[in-house]
Amino acid sequence: MASSSSSSSSSNSKWRYDVFLSFRGEDTRNSFTDHLYSVLDRGNIKTFRDDEELPRGEEIAPELLKAIEESRIAIIVFSKTYADSKWCLDELVKIMECQKEKGKKVFPIFFHVETSEVRNQTGIYGEAFKNHQTKADEEKKKKINE
Repeated sequence: MASSSSSSSSSNSKWRYDVFLSFRGEDTRNSFTDHLYSVLDRGNIKTFRDDEELPRGEEIAPELLKAIEESRIAIIVFSKTYADSKWCLDELVKIMECQKEKGKKVFPIFFHVETSEVRNQTGIYGEAFKNHQTKADEEKKKKINE
């Protein structure tokens, strides 16, 4: 189930939400992201945040992709295990597509990670991307051998 704050300046525009929050639940849901969401809500900024945990191996929900498209701004909370989640990376890809194609504003927040590790895909982010590539290669091999 998703949450969104109540009133909004977006009600008179083409946007359903002012802000889409992209974050890794296990890292920040009950701490930073909850506080950020509360502040946005108190400021009457209509914010989409997914309150559900996606079971491992499942694809990103179509509702999330739609919420990304219908949000004026995306805030990405890069945390220690953000890049470990295929779901988070799928959100990130969609957000960046919307930035390029529709001019969506994107604001990154680096929560207990170095900016350079995210930008240069080194350290914990380099390892996470390498693991995703390995898994993707294994899935391709399985499909070929079926």
